[in-house]
Amino acid sequence: MPSAPLARITTPITADLVRGALELEQTANGLLPHRLPARARAQCADGQLAMAESQPSGVRLVFRTRATVVELGTLPTKRVYVGAPPRPDGLYDLVVDGRPAGRASATGGNTVTIDMSTGNAELNAGPAGTVRFAGLSDADKTVEIWLPHNELTELVALRTDAPVEPAPASGRRTWLHHGSSISHGSDAASPTTTWPALAAAAGGVELVNLGFGGSALLDPFVARTLRDTPADLISVKIGINLVNTDLMRLRAFAPAVHGFLDTIRDGHPETPLLVVSPILCPIHEDTPGPTAFDLSHLDEGRLLFTAAGDPEERAEGKLTLNVVRDELERLVAARAADDPNLHHLDGRALYGEADHAELPLPDRLHPDAAAHRRIGERFAAHAFAAGGPFADARS
Repeated sequence: MPSAPLARITTPITADLVRGALELEQTANGLLPHRLPARARAQCADGQLAMAESQPSGVRLVFRTRATVVELGTLPTKRVYVGAPPRPDGLYDLVVDGRPAGRASATGGNTVTIDMSTGNAELNAGPAGTVRFAGLSDADKTVEIWLPHNELTELVALRTDAPVEPAPASGRRTWLHHGSSISHGSDAASPTTTWPALAAAAGGVELVNLGFGGSALLDPFVARTLRDTPADLISVKIGINLVNTDLMRLRAFAPAVHGFLDTIRDGHPETPLLVVSPILCPIHEDTPGPTAFDLSHLDEGRLLFTAAGDPEERAEGKLTLNVVRDELERLVAARAADDPNLHHLDGRALYGEADHAELPLPDRLHPDAAAHRRIGERFAAHAFAAGGPFADARS
């Protein structure tokens, strides 16, 4: 039996209802959350970055209401890969008063059909859909709707059966994080179960996630974005994308990291800043990039990755994960002599050889849902615990 029509109160979606986005773009359909501001986006025409920053990892609507039914009208853009089984629809996680309370998907939407063998992509327009959560308590409560971390999502309408108002500031510290697709949430189960979201929940902080799939490349405009974004805690996870894009050599790496950190420090001179090196990724531990697609299992729904470089090319200055880790450890130690709020974490403490033996990377590059949970738990235990780099001095 279809659900009864909602006695609708439509509330305009405004910036004070949205957290985790740095900018909201008005489109013909509604609002598109961005995780990079327009001035940063204007400095790079790369399609991968454009897709990644507009996928709303960590972005959520947060409001107070007595509503028992909440509907969010959205226009998702879904990806279809030629020759591969359909990808699952993006998930929306409902959190009520800090506790998981539901999960749903939106039907309809645009589709981008991608041919991995040629790189061609074709956009097909589709209708907006609705995500509906019903059966909520009629008590006054804080409602969060976390948007799909891996699916571009335009916000069309917020409809409820009771009035909505912005939630007051939580009083929690803001954690600003930048990293690669692993931080973005690739292969996590849902938006609240990416490793940064899990770590933020465990640490009791507000998350701003600037993890960009394929795009953690020490770009100066990203450093300036981190510099200009209010934050109480900052972390940057550096390395894997520099290797798998084969973007730079060792000679350029250390100066680029110094420049990136210098820019952040221009805006946050004393904020706790944690530099995290790559988690274990066997294909690139000692083999340089670029990373290549292994399409041999695509008809089984498996997209695998392989390292296309040659280990002998390390002598020419090509980067590997072990080279990156050694340089970051040395560089951070040298800077920390004059910067007591700068810290380093070897990514293999989050996911190392024993973890790979138990929870191997399904596509050889990205952790699965269980590994995301382990990484989030370990990051929280390291960073937010007493004596950790993000320990709360207020308590």
